[in-house]
Amino acid sequence: MNSYNIGFIGLGNVGINLVNNLINNQIKTNVFDINNKRYLKLKNKNVRFCNTLEELALSSNIIITCLPSPKAVSNVLQILLPYINSSHIWIEMSTTDKNELIKLSKIFKKKGGDVLESPITGGEHRAKSGNISIFVSGDKKIFKRVFPILSKMGHRILFCGKLGNASILKVITNYLASLHLLGIGEALTVSKKHNLDLGLTYNAIKISSGNSFVNETETKVILSGSYDVGFTMDLAKKDINLFNNLADEFKIPVDFAKLLNKKFKKGIKLFGSRSFSTKIVKMLEDECGIKMRAKNFPKKLIDNEKKNKGIEVKL
Repeated sequence: MNSYNIGFIGLGNVGINLVNNLINNQIKTNVFDINNKRYLKLKNKNVRFCNTLEELALSSNIIITCLPSPKAVSNVLQILLPYINSSHIWIEMSTTDKNELIKLSKIFKKKGGDVLESPITGGEHRAKSGNISIFVSGDKKIFKRVFPILSKMGHRILFCGKLGNASILKVITNYLASLHLLGIGEALTVSKKHNLDLGLTYNAIKISSGNSFVNETETKVILSGSYDVGFTMDLAKKDINLFNNLADEFKIPVDFAKLLNKKFKKGIKLFGSRSFSTKIVKMLEDECGIKMRAKNFPKKLIDNEKKNKGIEVKL
């Protein structure tokens, strides 16, 4: 691949880590973010800072977006479109609305470009280590072509078929994570009220049938008191809304999803939209007059594994 043919848009908590993984693999990258202060995190690294989206599009063949909302994705794409041609591939790594993604992909393809949706899952700490998982949908030939790029950013990479599938799966898995989080909060509260050590509770859950990815990660920062999971309430609520929209398309009664929506709406009102999503359990802490704390748990999640080779998960 030629120098500067990768363009990355969106340097948030996850995006900055994905860019660093590209840089660490000697892939020179053009970057753009509406907040120029985020460029400071990449100072003295092998990147090119673009002043405009036009500049990025004209100097990149592969354009990667990692943005906070469907609206942000749409806004960025509308600006990019006049500069798109048959040399471009758009890799969309945000958690977004599948219908909006399909609509935008059709517009992008009319300009001659190709599209892959490639949302990531596994948490900020795994994005940092390069061991995050990636769901990919679109043309299998394009997937094979850009696999070397995806493999530098992630570990387990699952091809999901047609456009839209990856977004559906990402929204479903994020919904389950939020559901598990509320369950963990209730479980820890019951344990605390029955005078069980919460470190003991964590380890009991970890070796039991009740274990989950959420317990092995988010519970740790709850017990340390930092709540720092690198993911915020507004993003969690956005994803829950996307899940509800998917269910509403087929009039599926999703009672837990509706309850989650109410809980996070209340959490945002109490703690603010940019508070960590894990702080949703603090509503129970405050209501029950407790603190969910235990010794020797980390303030921040760290993936101590070295970068694993990117592999395609075969079905």
